[in-house]
Amino acid sequence: MVPRFIRPICLRIWDFFVWKNVSGQRNSGTGTGKKEERKDDMKEKLEQLKAEALRQIEASDALEKLNEVRVGFLGKKGELTSVLKGMKDVAPEDRPKIGQLVNETREQIEKVLEEAIAKMEKAAREAQMKAEVIDVTLPAKKNEVGHRHPNTIAMEEVERIFIGMGYEVVEGPEIETDYYNFEALNIPADHPAKDEQDTFYISGDFLLRTQTSGTQVHEMEKGKLPIRMIAPGRVFRSDEVDATHSPSFHQIEGLVIDKHITLADLKGTLAEFARELFGEETKVKFRPHHFNFTEPSAEMDVSCFKCGGSGCRFCKGSGWIEILGCGMVHPNVLRMSKIDPEEYTGFAFGIGLERIALLKYEIDDMRLLYENDIRFLKQF
Repeated sequence: MVPRFIRPICLRIWDFFVWKNVSGQRNSGTGTGKKEERKDDMKEKLEQLKAEALRQIEASDALEKLNEVRVGFLGKKGELTSVLKGMKDVAPEDRPKIGQLVNETREQIEKVLEEAIAKMEKAAREAQMKAEVIDVTLPAKKNEVGHRHPNTIAMEEVERIFIGMGYEVVEGPEIETDYYNFEALNIPADHPAKDEQDTFYISGDFLLRTQTSGTQVHEMEKGKLPIRMIAPGRVFRSDEVDATHSPSFHQIEGLVIDKHITLADLKGTLAEFARELFGEETKVKFRPHHFNFTEPSAEMDVSCFKCGGSGCRFCKGSGWIEILGCGMVHPNVLRMSKIDPEEYTGFAFGIGLERIALLKYEIDDMRLLYENDIRFLKQF
């Protein structure tokens, strides 16, 4: 039997447990109801998202807009991702069903989206092909390919001939000093060629070279003997522009320095050059002349390659055409370059490149070479 004074305490404890149990049952029922309500809300929201996504896909008229739909609904921060974050409020037994609904909604949106993209890309390709249609009956576009200038053709031909004889091609500066352009070539200070009317002076002792002979002097001063060289390049003289003159033109000057070089070597070399350039039947003729840097000096003519020497308009009835100047190197020129004229001798020659081009291609006006007329240049 429970003592009288303890009975009220036991009754109060009993009442507390009964109340707690009833209260727990009520709370449990309320939570279940809320989770059930949450599940229905998510189903409804998924249906709304799918409907809105399909509406936006249908309304899109560009691939960029379709991409915006993809990002907005299927991206990492998209609407479906937001729905998945609310799965914690769904009853555990309902989560698989909600997850399945989310995946089905994603798949349905992706399917419609991919079909829309494919349809739009196909339409874009068809529009592009229609705009870029090729008419195969139209004439093809010509590929305009340039070619070498007549001067370049002539220069390469001359270089080929002399390289075949064992010569080397040497280039020099277009701006020279008075010494290399005149004095070292045995041209005294009072020579008419040094007049400002014939030479372009820059400042003081510097000038635009009037010949490429200065390159020969530079090579002789190196002291590397023997020498067999040609020096092609542009030169400058104060001439009026006409059919046969220009203030800027090209020269090819040659030099040979060795022991026992004679005038016979000069004549034989230039005769072979003429035959290579103008044909095997070409004959040569040497006429006495004067140049300050050679002694003896001569001018060389070639038989007319148009009439064979019988006389025509091309050779002005003489049967011969003047082609170059030449001679044996003057002893003073050798001495100024520290070469002993008692041990070494040599010969030199100079050819006007434009003259070679005019003769070889029967051009009657030098100015045509520099006017850049496509109609003229296309002939070569």
